[in-house]
Amino acid sequence: MSIHAKSHPLAGQTVTLASGTFAGESYWIEDWWDRVAGKSWMDCDGNPACLEYAIRSSAEGDLISDEVVYGKVGPFGKLVHVRHLPTVEAANG
Repeated sequence: MSIHAKSHPLAGQTVTLASGTFAGESYWIEDWWDRVAGKSWMDCDGNPACLEYAIRSSAEGDLISDEVVYGKVGPFGKLVHVRHLPTVEAANG
């Protein structure tokens, strides 16, 4: 079951990440992770993007929540907590 009923407002767009490990990088947002995978990132045992996010999010001090989106930094799938995204207004400038 999906946690987010609607797509993320920046889904389908490329944004510049505002903070975190990938600050300044272009990030193409597919959608909320739970809408992409059908479940929380915390329930995706063995998924490389989820495992990498678990390690990175701890180091970055992100809250443990499902407020994460899935997208691409270059060719690599990455989960990013919404606090690292620009605002919708800033992204659509």
